[in-house]
Amino acid sequence: MRIRGLLALAAVALSLYIAVTVPLQLGLDLRGGTQIVLETRPASPADDAGDAVDRTVEVLRGRVDALGVAEPTIARSGDDRIVVELPGVQDPAEAAAVLGRTAQLTIHPVLGTASGADDTAPALPKRPRQVVLPDESGQYLRLEAAELTGEDVDEAAARLDQQGGAGWHVTVDFKGSGRDGWARLTGEAACHPAGDPSRRVAVVLDDTIISSPQVDPSVACGAGITGGSTMITGSFTDDEARELALLINGGALPVPVETVEQRVVGPTLGADAIRASALAAGIGTALTALFVIAVYRLMGAVATLALACYGLMSYAALAAVGATLTLPGLAGFVLAIGMAVDANVLVFERAREEYASRLRPTPRSSLTAGFRGAISAIADSNITTLIAAGLLFFLASGPVRGFGVTLGIGVLASMVSALLITRVLADHVAALPRVRRRPRITGIAHTGGVRDRLTRRNPDLMRAPRRWLAASAAVLVLAGSGIAVRGLDLGVEFTGGRLIEYATSTAVDPDRARAALADAGFPRAVVQTSGEDRLTVRTDRLTNAEAATITEAVGALTPRADTLRDETIGPSLGKELRQGALIALGVALGAQLLYLAARFRWLLGTAAVVALAHDVVIVVGVFAWLGKPIDGVFVAALLTVVGYSVNDSVVVFDRVRELHRLDRAGPFPRTANRALLQTLPRTVNTGLGAAFILTALAVFGGDTLADFALALLVGLVVGTYSSMFTATPLAIELDRRVGPAPRRFRTPDPARAG
Repeated sequence: MRIRGLLALAAVALSLYIAVTVPLQLGLDLRGGTQIVLETRPASPADDAGDAVDRTVEVLRGRVDALGVAEPTIARSGDDRIVVELPGVQDPAEAAAVLGRTAQLTIHPVLGTASGADDTAPALPKRPRQVVLPDESGQYLRLEAAELTGEDVDEAAARLDQQGGAGWHVTVDFKGSGRDGWARLTGEAACHPAGDPSRRVAVVLDDTIISSPQVDPSVACGAGITGGSTMITGSFTDDEARELALLINGGALPVPVETVEQRVVGPTLGADAIRASALAAGIGTALTALFVIAVYRLMGAVATLALACYGLMSYAALAAVGATLTLPGLAGFVLAIGMAVDANVLVFERAREEYASRLRPTPRSSLTAGFRGAISAIADSNITTLIAAGLLFFLASGPVRGFGVTLGIGVLASMVSALLITRVLADHVAALPRVRRRPRITGIAHTGGVRDRLTRRNPDLMRAPRRWLAASAAVLVLAGSGIAVRGLDLGVEFTGGRLIEYATSTAVDPDRARAALADAGFPRAVVQTSGEDRLTVRTDRLTNAEAATITEAVGALTPRADTLRDETIGPSLGKELRQGALIALGVALGAQLLYLAARFRWLLGTAAVVALAHDVVIVVGVFAWLGKPIDGVFVAALLTVVGYSVNDSVVVFDRVRELHRLDRAGPFPRTANRALLQTLPRTVNTGLGAAFILTALAVFGGDTLADFALALLVGLVVGTYSSMFTATPLAIELDRRVGPAPRRFRTPDPARAG
């Protein structure tokens, strides 16, 4: 006990230190900003894609740093994608204009002027690879093939020279062979008289001349500008000089890139989400704590204190691993509080059984037996949830992936909280003299109201398992018909397109908004409202100019319309995300089946997986009937339902396995019914504990979390039902068809021998 106490103290102390000293990173959906996902397009399959992506990241980092964005994030994602996060940047056009300059930076000699892009003036000798482009003033210049590229440029910077009279100018430093190349290029240009177009040198980016200054008259013909450095002057303003330096300094991207996803989140949405989630967490946690204390008295108070430690450890773990807390992740953090109650409930209910058996008549010995008896169910149920969290991390992307990280950390922290901190505190409290004299104040020295009623009535719930299966099938058909009749409203993430969400100062009639958008040239725009001040417009892919037209049309319907979200998903990425969601669900079902088959009989594992597939279809069907969007956050909720549904089935089947060991000759239906009755108090109390949290999220979490909480609430109800009245009856029917497991001689279980 002393060692456990020291470990618990060390865990809490370390968590407190990390929470105080290490700040937690917030995602863009909580602090506002722009996220752009770029996909590289190698020129040929023979290109070294990995090296090209790495070099592209470095070039983009230089461009973003020049923007002056605080704490930008540029990271490689997968084999060919780059995720750029720009906190505080609310203008996607500004960010895309900088990052979208994908062509190579080149520096050309100027051969002369031209009257237009198609001009082939015979007075000028035609050379290979000539190009005609307009300069900054609109005059067309005939350019020779590039002499230098962005790889020859070392650095460009905007500087202010007040004493020398140059004002704002741009200095450019060259490297390697670029030093000699620049001297040769400017030396040839200096051989032409001042004012002659051929004395100019053109800097071209993305088929656009960004600068074409003349070589200064002081530069001698043939000598050129030596030293590897030059200065571009020309009455620049500070903004013009910085922009030119930014474009030159950004250099060339090794390979072209395409924007496949773009998200803009207003800081208001993030601030509202944080406040709403904090309120939901506070109210939900308080209700859960009151419920646990009311049911388990002194041990409930111990569990509440352990839950507070759990919250501290979860927060510290997120900060320590450098995880970014997103909006779904924040909801997952709140949800994990409700799930953390499960382990405590399992232990306390098991301790009540041990105390009622009179084999261990003291609260402390009952608690010890309760922890020992519940550990297998706790481990199995949490591992199944970890499988779902792991799949979210490896198969999902963006905020949903962050939800997987948060959920996984929450599950691990809940196990430490229940099996270490709760045990240390409970052992200490149970050993107090006053508690030993009045054991009923512990909350485990009696069986509880639900268990008492079940013991008196002893109902045979599994007397007609096919009736339960018929009821489940009926609900399944009803939900599935919603998918067939109404179809699924796939979000922009899965279909591709653009979604813009507005906060309006007054309620906007969606029919008026649809008519206004149709008049503006967008008859296929999908308009939805949520609450009294939220309006969402979803369309196919739009240019920024078209998006501005939509914003103007919406703004004409209300005194004020502020953009809260602006998301663009490319069709290729939408298809990929859609396939990824299906793969994640399929892998989740397969992984659960393999794990449960290894831990239990394949019969029980199959029943549990069929039950959770039943739950998935029902949750999706409910959303189809309600017309709710199926997006990435919904997939996160759905995979959480998968883990949660299996939790309940695992607890029931763990008790089935235990009872079967004690009575191998007994009929399986009777064993399953006993297991169901014995675990029903835990199922009820755990479900109520999680329901408080989810209801608080649905009511107080705001529009951004309402659908997420709704999916989990439906999943909680359906999962609780299916674990008892779908998985268990199905296991009974399968047992009748395939027969009992073969009997073998086994070593007696020492824990049950006495």
